[in-house]
Amino acid sequence: MNLVTPYSRDASIGIRTQKPPENVPIIRQYLRIALRWRYVILGAVAACVLLGLIVTLLMTPKYTASATVEISREASQVTNFQGVERETSVADQEFYQTQYGLLQARSLSERVATQLRLIDDPKFYERFGVSSEVPAFQLVNGRYPAAGRAIRQRVAGQVLRDHLNISPTRLSRLVDIRFTSPDAEFSARVVNAWSEAFIQTNLERKIQATSYGRNLLQRQLAQQKERLDESQRQLVAYASQQRIINLPAQQNGDGSTAERSIVADDLASLNAALSQATAERIATEARYREIGRAGSSSEALRNQAINALRQRRAELAAEYQRLLTQFEPEYPTALAIQSQINQLDRSIAGEERRVSGSLEGDYRSAVERERGLQARVEQLKGNYLDLRRRSIQYNIFQQEVDTNRALYEGLLQRFKEIGVAGGVGVNNIAIVDQAEVPQKPSSPRLLINLAIALLAGLGLGAALAFALEQMDEAIADPAEVERRLGLPLLGSVPKVEGSTPREALLNRKSDMVDAYLAVQTNLAFTTEHGVPRSLSVTSTRPAEGKSTTALALATMLARSGKRVILIDGDMRSPSVHHLGNVSNDRGLSNFLAGQEDIMQLTFEMSDLGFTAMSAGPIPPNAAELLTGHRLSLLIERLHERFEHIVIDSPPVMGLADAPLIASRVEGVVYAVESHGIRSTLVKTALARLASANAHIFGGVLTKFEPRKAHNGYGYDYGYGYGRDGTGAKEG
Repeated sequence: MNLVTPYSRDASIGIRTQKPPENVPIIRQYLRIALRWRYVILGAVAACVLLGLIVTLLMTPKYTASATVEISREASQVTNFQGVERETSVADQEFYQTQYGLLQARSLSERVATQLRLIDDPKFYERFGVSSEVPAFQLVNGRYPAAGRAIRQRVAGQVLRDHLNISPTRLSRLVDIRFTSPDAEFSARVVNAWSEAFIQTNLERKIQATSYGRNLLQRQLAQQKERLDESQRQLVAYASQQRIINLPAQQNGDGSTAERSIVADDLASLNAALSQATAERIATEARYREIGRAGSSSEALRNQAINALRQRRAELAAEYQRLLTQFEPEYPTALAIQSQINQLDRSIAGEERRVSGSLEGDYRSAVERERGLQARVEQLKGNYLDLRRRSIQYNIFQQEVDTNRALYEGLLQRFKEIGVAGGVGVNNIAIVDQAEVPQKPSSPRLLINLAIALLAGLGLGAALAFALEQMDEAIADPAEVERRLGLPLLGSVPKVEGSTPREALLNRKSDMVDAYLAVQTNLAFTTEHGVPRSLSVTSTRPAEGKSTTALALATMLARSGKRVILIDGDMRSPSVHHLGNVSNDRGLSNFLAGQEDIMQLTFEMSDLGFTAMSAGPIPPNAAELLTGHRLSLLIERLHERFEHIVIDSPPVMGLADAPLIASRVEGVVYAVESHGIRSTLVKTALARLASANAHIFGGVLTKFEPRKAHNGYGYDYGYGYGRDGTGAKEG
């Protein structure tokens, strides 16, 4: 059963290294940090809440009075009434921001201080804790000196502004004026005085602005009147000189004047008459030419006399034809009728000639009239063009007159409006609600302060927990062995409580046995020939579980049917002889000192199934014994009888023993205590081993507790899977 996380094979070195665990959700990581440092967080919260409670109880109660005023964009107009008020635009924000600034102006605060007689009131400065070594605040006979009044006025105004709050109501013209002080009645007095003083200063500014504007406009009116008179004199003089006569001026929609000359009017009239005469001549010519083409004209057809004669001739012709049906043409009555018909024909022809003559006369008259009008129009055109040339300068003078007149009338109208506004004195600021004496203190607020303290405590506790987590260099998770130390993880060994390591190894169903079986399995992939034939087990410092790891690896290899020997290489603090209940009077140090019989130095640990060699008598300097060739000779001779040699090496830090032993074996298994040692120390120890050309197979995380792991993911799947509490296998 292999309970180590999945592996990936590194082909370059023939070792299987552990894959990093899957990404853990950030919320779960933060929760793990909070649970790990929960006492720090709870302590910070408790301290902040207690501090907040003490500060709240020690604070002086303060009272806030509030008044509401309305600030209109413009004052009411008296002379120019409008149906609706002007809509508020973005530009109005400048006006309101200006008003908010004026409400907090230094001049207004000093005016309120003067009206309330606070400048010379010692109680006022005492109420707000104002104390100064300036002579202006030194009492003489219970009074302040008059020489420092200006300084006290400035300080009093500053105190009032510091405790004043201007709060505009969103999307409205209302503004709340609030003042906070330890005295409820004093707060109400200040707010009401502030509102009244603001209205008074607003009226005074308007009166001053009106007076200044009236005087300025009056001077501008006089200057503009002189300019208008001068431009009019220039215009009249030039018109007289050039004999330019125009009709009376007419006012245009844009305020300018438009004059028309007599020549232009005559030209327009004659041009209209010429157009009418031309139209009449064309019509008369058409009627005249119709006679030449058809022999008769429509005028003749419309003539009543001719039509009457033709009607009479038609009747006689009909009568003559009736007589011819009965009589001969020489019949007297027929001859008489024929005579009348001939006479009617002569009369009709005469009338037609008269009509034709009349049309010809009308045509000739229309032609003459058209020619006369055309000649007069051409003459007036020349006169008009000459007038236009002479009117260029005249128009320049006229435009100057119009401009000066418009400016003058505008200034005059503005002058009248200022006069009316200054006389009426309408104010655009009104008090909606006056301040009342507050009945309850506005601060301190116990619940709010406690809530703030609670949030501050949580924030401080979280910051402390995060800082401690960042400063914590202990190896907490199996994944950190590879991430922080760069070592392949051979396995993680759970912490055993309630029994000794030897007792746990004798119980083949214990979690420790399962863990070291996983380590043995991983060691089989570290070399080409499987589990290393010789290896040492070391750690950074004592009590990290290296001896237990060496004992467990020897036990696991022996149970797999291998011949194994465990050598206690820690000649400074030996421990293997305690496990075998033998004395430490002979062992490794004896062989290193020159003894040749190896088997006399060993003893059997039959319950665990392997042979052991104790450290032997403690030498004066163990490092001197290890520097020689005897250790290599020992390993070479032991390989003749044993398949695997496991050396329990001393710790690395502070000693030269571990690097010397590591350089004589195939590699090193490095034991790291979970939550027991800083990663920087482990890195230093690994660097020492690397400098001795030692090959490190990987690390074993000892005394591991999954509930204390940082990520807490993937390690709660304990080595007791499939067993109930009694150790029986579950289905």
